[in-house]
Amino acid sequence: MNRSEIPSIPFSWKRVGWFMVEALLFIVVIFVVYGFLFIFAGLLRMSLFGFGVNENGTGVSSFMLLSEAVLAVGSVIGLLVVHKLSHKVFPLSASCIGLSLKGHGRELWAGTSVAVGLYAVGFLLTLLLNGASIVGVHFRGAVLLQTWIFFFFVAAFEETMCRGFLLGRMMDAGVNKFLALVISSAVFSLMHLANPNFAVLPFINLLLAGILLGSAYIYTRNLWFAIMLHWFWNWLQGPVLGFEVSGNEFGESLLILETTDNVLLNGGPFGFEGSLMCTLLMLVSIFLIIRYYERIN
Repeated sequence: MNRSEIPSIPFSWKRVGWFMVEALLFIVVIFVVYGFLFIFAGLLRMSLFGFGVNENGTGVSSFMLLSEAVLAVGSVIGLLVVHKLSHKVFPLSASCIGLSLKGHGRELWAGTSVAVGLYAVGFLLTLLLNGASIVGVHFRGAVLLQTWIFFFFVAAFEETMCRGFLLGRMMDAGVNKFLALVISSAVFSLMHLANPNFAVLPFINLLLAGILLGSAYIYTRNLWFAIMLHWFWNWLQGPVLGFEVSGNEFGESLLILETTDNVLLNGGPFGFEGSLMCTLLMLVSIFLIIRYYERIN
């Protein structure tokens, strides 16, 4: 669905009530699918063990990889079920799934480019300002491939939930797109509440990250910009550059970093997402993306 084909939806309490039903249905579908596929994933674990997967701390475990894949599949199926049911209740609904590539190929490159650009600037400035230094390089192709696949499933799951379902369904209920963007982004940030070293600045940065990830979606209603940005942001941050990813360590990385005590500059134990550098880059990126879509809208 192109941006020009998405009509403005008036606010409706009936649609808000239906959104609550959709939320419950979405959660139930995810857990049912997860339950069935979890057994299947467990059986696959041993057969896949060793294919770029190491259980001794050099990467994510095979169980984590398969579990994240199951969550991604479950969230997509949940979104499809909710979408089909919603069109039966509201036949003229303008809702869309958001996973179509037709007419949205540039979102793939745009999302990847924004992730690469943000880290090109952020990492370079962190090095130049003595927030961190590179003390080694350790290339392990299997680990990089394994984590690359893992973070795709992470991005697909979280973007389908927070942008594809939560943000999209609120907009379908007539909630103002910017209010819906902030609410869904706050939920996205709170999903990381149990992560190690979560604090006020990481909460703010993950809130801004949610706004950045949804900034194109509220205009295009397509998920690929967000998925690609989320995917490469996490992968570059941890397995490539050597930061923690939202407070989590993922074993060996391509670059081995030594960080200084300047936590506001390098993010400390939470990773780059816990830094003021990240805050500034997020704010600038959000402004530029929204300004771009507002100008062409």
